[in-house]
Amino acid sequence: MNFISYPDREFMMLDVAGKIASQLSEELSMYGRASLSVPGGTTPGPIFDILAGVNLDWANVAVMLNDERWVGEDSPRSNTRLLKERLLVEKARAAQLIPLYAAAEEPEAMLETLSEAITPHLPLTVLLLGMGADMHTASLFPGADLLAEALAPDAPVLMALRAEAAGEPRITLTARVLAEAKNIHILITGPEKRAAIEAAANLSALEAPVRVVLDNATVHWSE
Repeated sequence: MNFISYPDREFMMLDVAGKIASQLSEELSMYGRASLSVPGGTTPGPIFDILAGVNLDWANVAVMLNDERWVGEDSPRSNTRLLKERLLVEKARAAQLIPLYAAAEEPEAMLETLSEAITPHLPLTVLLLGMGADMHTASLFPGADLLAEALAPDAPVLMALRAEAAGEPRITLTARVLAEAKNIHILITGPEKRAAIEAAANLSALEAPVRVVLDNATVHWSE
């Protein structure tokens, strides 16, 4: 992995946003379309705020989450809600949102429909990931019920996983889709996560799911 350490978080957010915008712009100029997959949670929020104001051909950018909790947008735990509030505003409002949630009691009922919308936008142009202290990324949690299947090279585009640490059922891009992205960035903060990602390099993907993307990822870290 390519590891970049920053003196402070503000500088890191500016730099990562700049790299993402540049990679999207290059893809748009070459192919006329691009795709961006991002995590939920509050950590990448400043990057979303910066990207939202960048002058790109957003109408030809497909934006999707890495994963989603199986909750509606009226829930404060909805990643889709956060995405709409912080990234898909200003100039980026013109981007195409590819959903990872649809109204159904269980995520399995909508996997095929949601996957069909994602497939035309693969491989991902830019993938921005977070990582938990347990070394999970997207919703690939250690100990998840179907983790081995989600890590397999012939995994489908999307899977529904359940794990004790995850809370609600989750829907997630599988390891194959994550690893095939053209540009992979991992955003982490604090000494605990730095230690975790360094440890992950010497563990299996079942023990440390983030391992599936490390070889081709740029890891961005600040205290």
